Amino acid sequence: MTPAACERLHVRVPILLISAAAWVLLSVERDGTRLAAHCALPMLGAMSSSSSLDAVIAFNPNAWLTVGWALMLTAMMGPLLIAPVRHVHDRSFASRRARAIVLFLAGYAAIWIAAGVIFLTVALLVRLVAPEPWIAALVVVAALVWQFSPAKQACLNRGHAHPELAAFGPAANVDALRFGITHGVWCIGSCWALMLLPFLISRGHVAAMAAVMLWIFGERLETPKPPNWDLRSPSKAARMAAAQTRMWLQR
Repeated sequence: MTPAACERLHVRVPILLISAAAWVLLSVERDGTRLAAHCALPMLGAMSSSSSLDAVIAFNPNAWLTVGWALMLTAMMGPLLIAPVRHVHDRSFASRRARAIVLFLAGYAAIWIAAGVIFLTVALLVRLVAPEPWIAALVVVAALVWQFSPAKQACLNRGHAHPELAAFGPAANVDALRFGITHGVWCIGSCWALMLLPFLISRGHVAAMAAVMLWIFGERLETPKPPNWDLRSPSKAARMAAAQTRMWLQR
């Protein structure tokens, strides 16, 4: 088996299958309010503050909020983890490879779950204090400012970094866990503004999640650049998609 085929079999295909399963679960559940717990937020616009809070608690107890966020995270972030998981896979001995990958994913998930609490709280507070048209405007402005900022580029650059990992003993476990945590931190730093958008859209939550995921995935294909104010877009991904489309049409 070639190295490329081994990588597809052990890394890329399992990650994409798990991500696809999460998308299916988010899509088929009635109204998306039980599994995609964040989707309950758009229903709160016409309620009072107290009734809105009661509705969140009633329709989305902590267990469902956790499951909904975990599914959203699995669906959207899965494809972005192919490169770092491949890094852990390739730099771990076969006898401890599965453990290293689990530790990496545990560190990454822990950071994103903590971020999910903040995202949900911010989204709820915005819902309760601003009329809906202003919500979209505020989120778009915040996303655009962050999208152009040097800090965003710095986070993207750090997200490309794949550190050396120890091969033996407790140090190997610590390195895998630390890599997951730090990668999660830089991932949140680069895309937190975009990730807020699906929380606040009244309809088409799953479609908004898919659009944000494709944009973020396209950003990761760009090469690191000096942190400056700049107009950033997934231009490389767009060119690749256009080239593939032309090849398909010419068959």
